Amino acid sequence: MPTKEEILAALKDVYDPEIPINIVDLGLIYDVQTEDEKVYIKLTLTAPGCPLSELLSSEVRERLLQLEGVKEASVEVVWDPPWTPERINKEALEKLFDQRKMEP
Repeated sequence: MPTKEEILAALKDVYDPEIPINIVDLGLIYDVQTEDEKVYIKLTLTAPGCPLSELLSSEVRERLLQLEGVKEASVEVVWDPPWTPERINKEALEKLFDQRKMEP
């Protein structure tokens, strides 16, 4: 069974469809729990009512099931506490601003 750190590392392959930052660095992952061969994830989105919540949840679930030792994956989208830009990690925020500076 993967550790929490290995799970978060794997989820760095999943990107928010609207912002070019992975969901871990964006601060969208609120909780990771493991039990036996199951992984439980609580995540949020950058805006309530996002039409892509099902797509993102499915992508997270599929990525978790690719990990060795994971037989089941449960993804719950939560809205409390609400996501704010302060949850973006410093390195990702710098990368985002650097990309915006390069755009015409």
